[in-house]
Amino acid sequence: MKTKINFVVLLFFALLPTIMFGQSKKPNIIIILADDMGFSDLGCMGSEIETPNLDKMAKEGMLFTNFYNTSRCCPSRTSLLTGQYQWDAGMGSMDYTKSNLPEYQGYINKKSVTIAEVLKENGYDTFMAGKWHVGDKERDMWPDRRGFNQFYGMPKGGGLYFYPSKFYERPVFWNGDQVHPDSNWYSTDAFTDYSIDFIKEKRKKEKPFFMYLAYVAPHFPLQAKKEDIEKYKDTYKEGYDVIRKARFKKQQEIGLFPENSKIAAPVYPDWESVKNKDDEALKMAVYAAVVDRLDQNIGRLMQSLKEEGIADNTVVFFLSDNGAEQTGWNKTPEAEMGSRDSNMAYGFWYNVSNTPYRLGKSQEHEGGIITPLVMHWPEGIKNKGIRISETAHINDLMPTCLELAGAKYPIKFKEVELDPLDGKSILPLLKGELQDKNRFYFWEHIGNKAVRKGNWKLVALHKKKWELYNLENDPFEINNLINSKPKKAEALLLAYKKWSKKHGVQPWPLDK
Repeated sequence: MKTKINFVVLLFFALLPTIMFGQSKKPNIIIILADDMGFSDLGCMGSEIETPNLDKMAKEGMLFTNFYNTSRCCPSRTSLLTGQYQWDAGMGSMDYTKSNLPEYQGYINKKSVTIAEVLKENGYDTFMAGKWHVGDKERDMWPDRRGFNQFYGMPKGGGLYFYPSKFYERPVFWNGDQVHPDSNWYSTDAFTDYSIDFIKEKRKKEKPFFMYLAYVAPHFPLQAKKEDIEKYKDTYKEGYDVIRKARFKKQQEIGLFPENSKIAAPVYPDWESVKNKDDEALKMAVYAAVVDRLDQNIGRLMQSLKEEGIADNTVVFFLSDNGAEQTGWNKTPEAEMGSRDSNMAYGFWYNVSNTPYRLGKSQEHEGGIITPLVMHWPEGIKNKGIRISETAHINDLMPTCLELAGAKYPIKFKEVELDPLDGKSILPLLKGELQDKNRFYFWEHIGNKAVRKGNWKLVALHKKKWELYNLENDPFEINNLINSKPKKAEALLLAYKKWSKKHGVQPWPLDK
């Protein structure tokens, strides 16, 4: 089920060629990255949250429903920007990981090159807004020293909505100079404002542009505008299970999953046993408000492209860096939930965000590593609203962008010989081609690990035994076949060991 495109879709592609490559003018390229948004949080993926702009983009473009990330922010951003597995680029874990190993140095190294660096060399104007999080300790690690002509945002991590944050040190910079926003500032709005200003005023209009817009939403601490929270204040009072089942039912109705499929078991308590139901429901209402505001701003961005007359030949990708976060604390119970004084996460609701998959962020089960990819490109995608169920990976975005721009991956950059790409362009999938069934996908983060080839996936939690699943028959990882298919497990494990040795993957915790 998970790795096959519907026969009707294949026939449609065969009869009506839909992709136009080789335009006389290179396309503009925008990558929009959400932070900790789960598989089902968009309306087009089953959600009750209002996301009309992203839903419209999916309806007018392509929706990839089996798109993999690396399970956490720093590694995913590294793989996105470089087209490599994160260890090759020096970001084997997080930016704060302390290690003398080059694979875990905590910033993108010089043996890797970013999309912006390559496209800039190929005639593109480049701009970034938002969260960088792949190196901030030295000035040369920042975005405007790694290929972006202009940068507005935070070199450090996310978690900043209202300025300043009471809980996290997140200085904001504009082209290297620190700025101090006023009390009305809200990061999702501000990053969009600067992106629109670039599109309308600051870009070199004789050139195509590459934009990387990395929001902090909907990462904790959950903080939202009151008018957005108000829309959802009563939505979640029926509890986790009611909402999760409703999302899964919608997913089945719109054809994401067969009607006879069964959802994975939840890990949340019975709603009747929850003592503070109103507060618990409000957590999810705030989360929904954050996602809603994100969609509103993407709508503003898309409108600016139309107003500039460049929407048709602008390729826009939207994705998330990992699945939803399991954290459930509220460190400020005295504060109004969702306000600038509130420092909370939404806990058990991550099961809802990741519907219908198991587990979440930092783990290599499907709930942690699979989120949708929306691709919108009016001039290049003539068949609208097609879903691609073939597998792809976040490190595929770099080679995809290079192919779109007619650029080649360099052997050397600034006299440094580069490590090769691990990703592959996804553009053949848009033409109806099937993914290479012999391609391996690998994951590891803080001891959680996995390998997939074809429909077979071997996966383990840190210090736990390996599990084996046939994702074609069991996409939600319910039936562990490790005992009945030992040879299959052994072959996947051997491939994982060879791969981890090649890329310098170390046992966790690291030997510091």
